[in-house]
Amino acid sequence: MTDSGSATDTAVPTDAVPGTADAAGRSADSEAVSGTADVIVVGAGPGGSAAAYYLAQHGLDVLQLEKTSFPREKVCGDGMTPRSVKQLIKMGVDIDAPGWLRNRGLRVIGGGIRLELDWPDLATYPDFGLTRTRLDFDELLSERAVAAGVRLLTETNVTGPITDAAGRVVGVTATSGRDKKPVEYRAPLVLAADGVSGRFALALGINKREDRPIGVAVRRYYRSEARTHDDYLESWLELRDGRTGADNLLPGYGWIFGLGDGRVNVGLGVLNSSSSFGQANYRQMLTDWLASTPDDWTMNDEQYADGPVRGAALPMGFNRVPHYTRGVMLVGDSGGMVNPFNGEGIAYAMESGELAAEIAAQALARQPGPARERMLRYYPKELSHRYGGYYRLGGWFVKLIGNPEVMKLCTRHGMPHPMLMRFVLKLLANLTDPRGGDAMDRIINTLTRVAPAV
Repeated sequence: MTDSGSATDTAVPTDAVPGTADAAGRSADSEAVSGTADVIVVGAGPGGSAAAYYLAQHGLDVLQLEKTSFPREKVCGDGMTPRSVKQLIKMGVDIDAPGWLRNRGLRVIGGGIRLELDWPDLATYPDFGLTRTRLDFDELLSERAVAAGVRLLTETNVTGPITDAAGRVVGVTATSGRDKKPVEYRAPLVLAADGVSGRFALALGINKREDRPIGVAVRRYYRSEARTHDDYLESWLELRDGRTGADNLLPGYGWIFGLGDGRVNVGLGVLNSSSSFGQANYRQMLTDWLASTPDDWTMNDEQYADGPVRGAALPMGFNRVPHYTRGVMLVGDSGGMVNPFNGEGIAYAMESGELAAEIAAQALARQPGPARERMLRYYPKELSHRYGGYYRLGGWFVKLIGNPEVMKLCTRHGMPHPMLMRFVLKLLANLTDPRGGDAMDRIINTLTRVAPAV
């Protein structure tokens, strides 16, 4: 391997690494061995596959390690705003193929009002969103990475970093296959995209920031012919207990996203600013809320459920930093990059993966030492520039809406004003044109610039 980080004969060729993914992104059944690469990417979620794809596009030899095999389930709302759609288009994903369902905007329900808001017409982003289950979504992105030349090893569980005498990470240890055979892989740079657990970051002593927002989400699939082809993503700002008929509000917010295949993804989220965070039975809350929905939606009947209720944490607002240290870059959920305003994580995982790949390619083109380190340390600075002010606003927003009475006040007095709600939609979805936008865009862009970055 040369100092520039370009692929050389010392990199392990695809046919020399048994278990490397085939063209479909699946692992071959054979014994794994150790090897080297220019960059190791830990994880094959949206952030990891985006990073791997762009790294390969830059001509680097990329080894991507995924602990599971495809297809695999993952807790998610399965709904994507135009910000995510833009990233899919950039990666060449065929969003017109079967399995995708387009939506035209967001339907907001609260305060006795039902308001439909189309996605804004912008030069920077598409004017539609998408839904698709995570069961095969991640596999589609992984296939794009593999097609670009990435060497994917599935059923390879990374267990920790390998460090040199100076404490810099120079590779990873892992177990391979069902027999959990110990293996090692080495590279001058590692991108950790292993999700909300952040095990690789934890192994380096990078813990979560308790002063940053975090949420918990639960979701379940239901067969619902009445709602499966919905043109809008639906967000409920008020959740009422349909079993007791009590007038008091349940904490959190809810969603109903049609999938176009006869099912819907239904879920709710609770933020750590809520007094019930960590104490409530979220699965029971979901059931209690759905008991209030109409019978023809078939979401209040257990026989129409398609699978169990599943839950996951939502790491928001850079709740794990630093995003670069000692030869490791954190991407997506591993770095706590979920949008505090709306719980969207896919767009920011893919955007941070693209940014990490660009900076990594520039860094590896330099000689090891101070010049390379200066380039790598630019990554957290650019992340802060792009999202820091916006995430600070999101942190304040989370504290406000954690109080059900504040949420009730907002829905009662804010939702009757469509112009205000269109502004709120742009703010919550982070959809503005940076230049040449309308007055709403200019206000939001100014707010994010003047807010102190997290």
